[in-house]
Amino acid sequence: MGKTTVSAFAKRRGAGEKLVMITAGSAAESAAAYAAGIDLILVGDSLGMTMLGYDSTLPVTMEMMLHHAAAVRRGAPDAFVIFDMPFMSYQTGIGDAVRNAGRALQEAGSDAVKLEGGTDPELIRQLVASGIPVLGHLGLLPQRIQTIGAYRIVGRDEAAAEELIAEALALEAAGAFAVVLECVPEELGRRVTETLHIPTIGIGSGAACSGQVQVLYDTLGLSARTPKHAKRFAELGETMRAALAAYAAEVKNGTFPAAENTFK
Repeated sequence: MGKTTVSAFAKRRGAGEKLVMITAGSAAESAAAYAAGIDLILVGDSLGMTMLGYDSTLPVTMEMMLHHAAAVRRGAPDAFVIFDMPFMSYQTGIGDAVRNAGRALQEAGSDAVKLEGGTDPELIRQLVASGIPVLGHLGLLPQRIQTIGAYRIVGRDEAAAEELIAEALALEAAGAFAVVLECVPEELGRRVTETLHIPTIGIGSGAACSGQVQVLYDTLGLSARTPKHAKRFAELGETMRAALAAYAAEVKNGTFPAAENTFK
């Protein structure tokens, strides 16, 4: 496929081509995603729940994200990899944000960073001016679960919808190359997409968005619970359990290792 840059995504939006993004947290996952033709790989802080066992994204640190992002890069050297800036890595000032985002590119080899919320446009401008592409993220913001109280749809009334559209325009004006829209009503997803000149990447925000993103574990049937916005395209959790049960049974009954698995 070759290496892609941010300018290609705007061109593809203009041509009406849908963009596909998936999360990944390991070399094996990113290698599979790249081989499947996925356009953007997000090293999402959702790995705190899917891979590390936390009940939210809040415990995830920069060091954790750097570790996983570097593995994702090694698995797919030519993929476009986006580093999800974790909680408190960019909220403590522009200097800290630029420094941490720079580490995502320098140390992990990521191509861009993602920030949650209608972040200070000046921060976006500083990051872009420093050579760091930025993906915005509006709607449901998992890093703010402590203040919003619950995972819920955002923008159901007109005032909230207008506020989100204004935030999206501010992100575009500040230099973001695209915006994730998480869990907003379908009609609002369409309005934002038609208003902006940059791509929108939806998750639970309707088919009118310029592209879609999903959590890999939901897509492959590895999550215990499937969100409404997700579809299980496989049941790898069941496959894994069956394979491991078969392995355990063969070890216990003495049929594994067999002659072909043994060195003479």
